[in-house]
Amino acid sequence: MKFLHARTTCAVLAATLLAAGLTACAPVVLGGGAVMGTLMATDRRTTGTQVEDEAIENKVAGRLKDTMNGRGHFNVTSYNRQVLLTGEVPTVEESQKAEREARAVENVKSVVNELGVMENSGFSQRSRDTLITGKVKASLMDAKDLSANVFKVVTERDVVYLMGRVTPREAKRSAEIARGVDNVRKVVRVFETISEEELANYGKQQGAPVQDASSAGTSTTSAPAAVAPTPLAAQPTPAPAPSGPSREEIKGTPLPAIQTAPVR
Repeated sequence: MKFLHARTTCAVLAATLLAAGLTACAPVVLGGGAVMGTLMATDRRTTGTQVEDEAIENKVAGRLKDTMNGRGHFNVTSYNRQVLLTGEVPTVEESQKAEREARAVENVKSVVNELGVMENSGFSQRSRDTLITGKVKASLMDAKDLSANVFKVVTERDVVYLMGRVTPREAKRSAEIARGVDNVRKVVRVFETISEEELANYGKQQGAPVQDASSAGTSTTSAPAAVAPTPLAAQPTPAPAPSGPSREEIKGTPLPAIQTAPVR
């Protein structure tokens, strides 16, 4: 039991550090060697897409800083060119303006606007959000039936957002794990869904390292070439409600609700 407690504590610490400094999430307050190479290799996006997502985050963050006149607090997260906006703004009009600015950035495929119309969150709330993100990541790392590196976790005002390219099984399992973490008020899934067959093919495409033996008896090992994931099939999504993005909420449980944000 002591070993398990120490392992979990270390996992929470490591995940919290990742949440605080190594996630590809660009925060904007108006008014991230070897480990990273491994993370990139297990990500279901191509390396080029990962780099592009980081560039999108920086561009959107810079654009919001330049155009929002110091009003609001924004966190920008991009996964496979889909941008998630979280944070707070004073008015609905400014929320809409921020979304338009994000959509105007080159290579952005879609925007999920989860900005709250309210006062900016304080240091205490943001610290708790960082801790929740760390705990969710640690819990995903402990799950033997999931690969934690394929998920991106964002927390805003105790609401956990999950992003990634996952199967329906992985989507359901990860949401159940996240909703069981202390202080989580709600879980929102912002996933691109792939089939189990696509996942199996993706694993095969990764291949094994290729080893070349020289005449002198030495050998060198080269990493497998990056292979683009199988293109996603078109997915039907529910029509958006007049008031904003449509949501599918699972009720009838005392645990935090799970909502699904459509990929638009």
